[in-house]
Amino acid sequence: MNIGQVSTAMVTPFQNDGSIDYKATEKLIEHLLSNGTDSLVVCGTTGESPTLSTDEKLKLIQFVVEKVNKRIPVIAGTGSNNTAASIELSLKAEALGADALMIVTPYYNKPNQRGMIAHFKAIANATTLPIVVYNIPGRSVVNLEPESIVELSKIPSIQIVKEASGSLDQMTKILANTDDDFLVYSGDDSLTLPLLAIGGSGIISVASHVIGTEMQEMIQLFHTGELKKSAQIHQRILPVIKGLFEHPNPVVVKYALSKIGIEVGSLRLPLVEMTTEEKTAFDQIWESYLESK
Repeated sequence: MNIGQVSTAMVTPFQNDGSIDYKATEKLIEHLLSNGTDSLVVCGTTGESPTLSTDEKLKLIQFVVEKVNKRIPVIAGTGSNNTAASIELSLKAEALGADALMIVTPYYNKPNQRGMIAHFKAIANATTLPIVVYNIPGRSVVNLEPESIVELSKIPSIQIVKEASGSLDQMTKILANTDDDFLVYSGDDSLTLPLLAIGGSGIISVASHVIGTEMQEMIQLFHTGELKKSAQIHQRILPVIKGLFEHPNPVVVKYALSKIGIEVGSLRLPLVEMTTEEKTAFDQIWESYLESK
């Protein structure tokens, strides 16, 4: 499964009445494809998946698959803390033409390592699609330990881990103990370049909504050995990345998109808009970034 170097975890555009804005979604897709995105994740955390109904998820997956039309891979976020429900949604996403699945570690019910392994195995056994395991302890409260990821990597369909533990040590342990065809992607934009240095493959990104071209350039420079230039891009974009996560994701990135002419609407509760002061703080970060280009 090749998802490229920069995969974007896409926001879900909403209309004023709170329904999904499909016209804005199509515009967003074209923007991302033109600005460094190699693959798309739909119905992920950044897409406000906790507030999307199952019906909305299926309609959105179908829409994105049709609009992308095989130009790049579409990865459907179908994981939850309910294994049976995750299997059901995964099978429906497969039928709709998704190219791969992203399965998050179960949240809230806090399974142990054996429970998480059994969860991922059950989903992998039910579908033929490639699977991206999504480890994000900050949201799920459980960390899928490196040893567990190594065990899961032996299942042919489990081909990638999106590591959002923030631990380069953990990522190193995974890379050192899995086959070369098992890929580690960062779930933290700020760790993209450090992860490449230890053998990782790329980023499943939020920041690529607004700085995707720069992130793609940074990765390409790294691979061609122009390490100083790559590091300089990392240094320049880091304040933007940090600014994008000052408030709960995707609050800031939706505002940031509006600054470059991509309107994606508001948020669904319990997420709320930034205050005027918070917007001004990000404006300053963005203006400094533009001046540094």
